[in-house]
Amino acid sequence: MPHEPRPVVVISPKAKVLIAGQAPGLRVHESGLPFNDASGDRLREWLQVDRETFYDRDRFAIVPMGFCFPGYDTRGSDLPPRRECAPQWRARVLDAMPQIELMLVIGQYAQAWHMGAERRENMTETVRAWRAALFANRSPAVLPLPHPSWRNSAWIKRNPWFVEELLPVLRERLTFLLR
Repeated sequence: MPHEPRPVVVISPKAKVLIAGQAPGLRVHESGLPFNDASGDRLREWLQVDRETFYDRDRFAIVPMGFCFPGYDTRGSDLPPRRECAPQWRARVLDAMPQIELMLVIGQYAQAWHMGAERRENMTETVRAWRAALFANRSPAVLPLPHPSWRNSAWIKRNPWFVEELLPVLRERLTFLLR
Protein backbone atom coordinates (compact mmCIF):
# COMPACT_ATOMS: atom_id res chain seq x y z
CA MET A 1 0.00 0.00 0.00
CA PRO A 2 1.31 3.48 -0.83
CA HIS A 3 -0.04 4.79 2.48
CA GLU A 4 -0.92 3.38 5.87
CA PRO A 5 -4.28 1.56 5.47
CA ARG A 6 -7.20 3.69 6.59
CA PRO A 7 -10.52 2.07 5.66
CA VAL A 8 -13.19 4.65 4.87
CA VAL A 9 -16.62 3.00 5.11
CA VAL A 10 -19.98 3.81 6.68
CA ILE A 11 -21.81 0.67 7.76
CA SER A 12 -25.31 1.14 9.11
CA PRO A 13 -27.97 -1.09 10.65
CA LYS A 14 -30.70 1.43 9.66
CA ALA A 15 -29.82 3.07 6.33
CA LYS A 16 -32.07 2.21 3.38
CA VAL A 17 -29.62 3.54 0.76
CA LEU A 18 -26.15 2.19 0.08
CA ILE A 19 -23.63 4.13 -1.97
CA ALA A 20 -21.21 1.67 -3.58
CA GLY A 21 -18.33 3.76 -4.84
CA GLN A 22 -14.88 3.06 -6.18
CA ALA A 23 -12.20 3.74 -3.53
CA PRO A 24 -11.30 6.72 -1.37
CA GLY A 25 -9.12 9.40 -2.94
CA LEU A 26 -6.23 11.02 -1.08
CA ARG A 27 -8.36 13.82 0.41
CA VAL A 28 -10.88 11.28 1.72
CA HIS A 29 -8.04 9.08 2.99
CA GLU A 30 -6.65 12.04 4.94
CA SER A 31 -10.01 13.15 6.37
CA GLY A 32 -11.54 9.72 6.96
CA LEU A 33 -14.87 11.05 5.64
CA PRO A 34 -16.23 9.44 2.43
CA PHE A 35 -16.94 11.73 -0.51
CA ASN A 36 -15.38 14.65 1.36
CA ASP A 37 -14.23 16.26 -1.88
CA ALA A 38 -15.54 17.86 -5.08
CA SER A 39 -16.94 14.48 -6.20
CA GLY A 40 -18.95 14.34 -2.99
CA ASP A 41 -20.26 17.86 -3.58
CA ARG A 42 -21.46 16.82 -7.04
CA LEU A 43 -22.95 13.56 -5.74
CA ARG A 44 -24.89 15.42 -3.02
CA GLU A 45 -26.10 17.83 -5.71
CA TRP A 46 -27.31 14.88 -7.81
CA LEU A 47 -29.09 13.41 -4.78
CA GLN A 48 -30.37 16.83 -3.65
CA VAL A 49 -29.26 16.20 -0.06
CA ASP A 50 -27.19 18.37 2.21
CA ARG A 51 -24.02 17.23 4.01
CA GLU A 52 -25.87 16.56 7.26
CA THR A 53 -28.35 14.23 5.54
CA PHE A 54 -25.63 12.58 3.45
CA TYR A 55 -23.52 11.73 6.49
CA ASP A 56 -26.50 10.58 8.59
CA ARG A 57 -25.79 6.87 9.19
CA ASP A 58 -29.50 6.24 9.63
CA ARG A 59 -30.03 7.30 6.01
CA PHE A 60 -26.94 6.38 3.98
CA ALA A 61 -24.38 3.60 4.15
CA ILE A 62 -21.25 4.16 2.08
CA VAL A 63 -19.16 1.14 1.11
CA PRO A 64 -16.59 1.58 -1.67
CA MET A 65 -15.21 -1.35 -3.65
CA GLY A 66 -11.80 -0.70 -2.12
CA PHE A 67 -11.89 0.49 1.47
CA CYS A 68 -8.52 2.29 1.37
CA PHE A 69 -6.82 4.82 -0.92
CA PRO A 70 -5.03 2.73 -3.58
CA GLY A 71 -2.46 5.39 -4.55
CA TYR A 72 -1.67 7.05 -7.87
CA ASP A 73 -0.54 5.70 -11.21
CA THR A 74 2.42 7.18 -13.14
CA ARG A 75 0.16 9.90 -14.61
CA GLY A 76 -1.10 11.02 -11.20
CA SER A 77 -4.56 9.45 -11.51
CA ASP A 78 -6.06 7.34 -8.76
CA LEU A 79 -5.33 3.65 -9.16
CA PRO A 80 -8.30 1.28 -9.34
CA PRO A 81 -9.56 -0.30 -6.11
CA ARG A 82 -7.23 -3.01 -4.83
CA ARG A 83 -8.40 -6.41 -6.09
CA GLU A 84 -8.22 -8.22 -2.76
CA CYS A 85 -10.55 -5.90 -0.84
CA ALA A 86 -13.97 -6.69 -2.35
CA PRO A 87 -13.63 -10.51 -2.31
CA GLN A 88 -12.37 -10.38 1.27
CA TRP A 89 -14.91 -7.98 2.79
CA ARG A 90 -17.80 -7.07 0.53
CA ALA A 91 -20.19 -9.98 1.20
CA ARG A 92 -19.67 -9.77 4.96
CA VAL A 93 -20.33 -6.04 5.04
CA LEU A 94 -23.41 -6.27 2.82
CA ASP A 95 -24.79 -9.22 4.77
CA ALA A 96 -24.63 -7.03 7.87
CA MET A 97 -27.06 -4.58 6.21
CA PRO A 98 -30.09 -6.59 5.01
CA GLN A 99 -32.32 -3.50 5.36
CA ILE A 100 -30.76 -1.77 2.31
CA GLU A 101 -33.44 -1.11 -0.33
CA LEU A 102 -31.50 0.90 -2.92
CA MET A 103 -27.88 0.50 -3.97
CA LEU A 104 -26.30 3.30 -5.99
CA VAL A 105 -23.42 1.70 -7.91
CA ILE A 106 -21.02 4.43 -8.88
CA GLY A 107 -18.51 3.82 -11.66
CA GLN A 108 -17.36 0.78 -13.58
CA TYR A 109 -15.84 -1.19 -10.69
CA ALA A 110 -18.98 -1.09 -8.55
CA GLN A 111 -21.13 -1.77 -11.61
CA ALA A 112 -19.04 -4.79 -12.60
CA TRP A 113 -19.24 -6.28 -9.10
CA HIS A 114 -22.90 -5.61 -8.35
CA MET A 115 -24.45 -5.96 -11.79
CA GLY A 116 -22.42 -8.83 -13.21
CA ALA A 117 -23.73 -9.98 -16.59
CA GLU A 118 -26.33 -7.21 -16.52
CA ARG A 119 -23.55 -4.66 -16.97
CA ARG A 120 -23.29 -3.42 -20.56
CA GLU A 121 -20.23 -3.03 -22.79
CA ASN A 122 -19.19 0.25 -21.18
CA MET A 123 -20.17 2.61 -18.39
CA THR A 124 -22.27 4.84 -20.66
CA GLU A 125 -24.40 1.95 -21.88
CA THR A 126 -24.69 0.53 -18.36
CA VAL A 127 -25.99 3.85 -17.01
CA ARG A 128 -28.18 4.36 -20.09
CA ALA A 129 -29.90 1.05 -19.21
CA TRP A 130 -30.72 2.37 -15.71
CA ARG A 131 -34.43 1.60 -16.00
CA ALA A 132 -33.82 -2.09 -16.61
CA ALA A 133 -31.45 -2.20 -13.64
CA LEU A 134 -33.60 -0.19 -11.25
CA PHE A 135 -36.86 -1.94 -12.04
CA ALA A 136 -35.47 -5.48 -12.20
CA ASN A 137 -37.05 -7.82 -9.70
CA ARG A 138 -34.25 -7.83 -7.10
CA SER A 139 -33.54 -6.64 -3.61
CA PRO A 140 -31.96 -4.31 -3.07
CA ALA A 141 -32.76 -2.33 -6.20
CA VAL A 142 -29.63 -1.26 -8.09
CA LEU A 143 -29.11 2.04 -9.90
CA PRO A 144 -25.90 2.57 -11.91
CA LEU A 145 -24.38 6.06 -11.89
CA PRO A 146 -21.25 7.55 -13.44
CA HIS A 147 -18.57 8.67 -11.05
CA PRO A 148 -19.33 12.25 -9.94
CA SER A 149 -15.73 13.34 -10.62
CA TRP A 150 -15.05 16.60 -12.43
CA ARG A 151 -13.38 14.40 -15.07
CA ASN A 152 -16.88 13.27 -16.08
CA SER A 153 -18.22 16.79 -16.73
CA ALA A 154 -17.93 16.31 -20.50
CA TRP A 155 -19.73 12.95 -20.22
CA ILE A 156 -22.61 14.62 -18.38
CA LYS A 157 -22.87 17.29 -21.10
CA ARG A 158 -22.86 14.63 -23.85
CA ASN A 159 -25.56 12.63 -22.09
CA PRO A 160 -28.31 15.10 -21.10
CA TRP A 161 -30.73 12.20 -20.44
CA PHE A 162 -28.77 11.54 -17.25
CA VAL A 163 -29.83 14.85 -15.69
CA GLU A 164 -33.21 15.06 -17.42
CA GLU A 165 -34.46 11.49 -16.92
CA LEU A 166 -32.41 9.51 -14.39
CA LEU A 167 -31.80 12.12 -11.68
CA PRO A 168 -35.50 13.03 -11.20
CA VAL A 169 -36.37 9.34 -10.68
CA LEU A 170 -33.45 8.91 -8.30
CA ARG A 171 -34.50 11.96 -6.29
CA GLU A 172 -38.10 10.78 -6.10
CA ARG A 173 -36.97 7.35 -4.85
CA LEU A 174 -34.69 8.99 -2.27
CA THR A 175 -37.49 11.23 -1.01
CA PHE A 176 -39.52 8.09 -0.31
CA LEU A 177 -36.65 6.11 1.27
CA LEU A 178 -35.20 8.91 3.40
CA ARG A 179 -38.41 10.03 5.08
